[in-house]
Amino acid sequence: MQIFKVGGAVRDQLLGRSVVDIDWVVVGATPEQMRAQGYRAVGDDFPVFLHPTSGEEYALARTERKSGHGYGGFVFHTSPEVTLEEDLLRRDLTVNAMAQAEDGTLFDPYGGQADLAARVLRHVSPAFAEDPLRVLRVARFAARYAYLGFSVASETLTLMRELAESGELAHLTAERIWQEFACALMEDNPEVFIQVLRDCGALKALLPEVDALFGVPQTAEYHPEIDTGLHILSVLQQCARFAQPLNVRWACLLHDLGKGTTKPELWPRHIAHEKRGVPLIKKVNQRFKAPNDCAELALLVGEYHTHAHRALELRPDTLLKLLMKFDIMRRPQRFADFISASEMDSRGRLGLEDRDYAQADYLRQAAVVVRTVDVQPLLEQGIQGADLGRALNVERLTALQHYVTQARANL
Repeated sequence: MQIFKVGGAVRDQLLGRSVVDIDWVVVGATPEQMRAQGYRAVGDDFPVFLHPTSGEEYALARTERKSGHGYGGFVFHTSPEVTLEEDLLRRDLTVNAMAQAEDGTLFDPYGGQADLAARVLRHVSPAFAEDPLRVLRVARFAARYAYLGFSVASETLTLMRELAESGELAHLTAERIWQEFACALMEDNPEVFIQVLRDCGALKALLPEVDALFGVPQTAEYHPEIDTGLHILSVLQQCARFAQPLNVRWACLLHDLGKGTTKPELWPRHIAHEKRGVPLIKKVNQRFKAPNDCAELALLVGEYHTHAHRALELRPDTLLKLLMKFDIMRRPQRFADFISASEMDSRGRLGLEDRDYAQADYLRQAAVVVRTVDVQPLLEQGIQGADLGRALNVERLTALQHYVTQARANL
């Protein structure tokens, strides 16, 4: 019975990155031997055990054989005869197919160290093409390690393209796809994830609404980068730069979907793209089973981000309607996230990344003005029911009118 540290823990240790989760593989053992030593069995697909004190996962060495479609379409085989090399062979990338013994000895049968040095993400074997989830995983690793100069090997990208064209991606569950997207969007270079998916055709298969934005021109005066798809990538870069949360990043990814439906003869203008984008965003949210906070913000940002950009020009009554649409009295954070997404959209333009977004402070203060209107004087006047709501709205609008007048005078 031999125990080895495997996968990401070995990879990140060699890269000098902090190691959070450690995976272990056990060679030469049976489930009965593991239980006899105090390990607790978990999982139904293959024998995985929790260490009796650390709680870390220890998996018996195994091989696998394709038996169906999708991520779960495999039959696993475990026995004391399965070797370490056989277990590592079934893994996705060479940089993930290394193991370290308890005495520190490194086992690298498939060239992981060489690929780490060359900054290449390369598949271990042709069996890579049997698992469609690996397309998403490789794109996510590309986003994670882009800052170190990593890229996907051309032959691996070819296999990813074959998987995308085969229809296998359609067999992945919405939950699994969302999990990969959520993790990838939170990397330091989320735009690389989208670009790699596009390069291998997976973006068209999984998120055609975003893929359709590439090659669609915008007015150069407002968008020096011109291409709408490149703009989306730039907005995601800004999301990472300003450490935005997942719901903001998801909203930024989807905010311009309406531009993909503009008739070419109308390019580069995209009149009413906000309204046209709403049903597309709703469709994507449903297909990905996006969490409520992500889905709601994406819809609101898609429909109202240009309101934020024109905030300094909005009439007080229009501004009040916008604030109330976001339910700022009960959900102030959602409006704050909307402002953040709008700012990322503004900064995600070629050469304008560092331009100040004055609308952000303006909108934040407008929300404060409306939220701080006191209802007590109206109650003391005996106003109740529907009349109270109308009177409170009048007071809020009056306060907002004073704020707008003063703010514009100070511009």
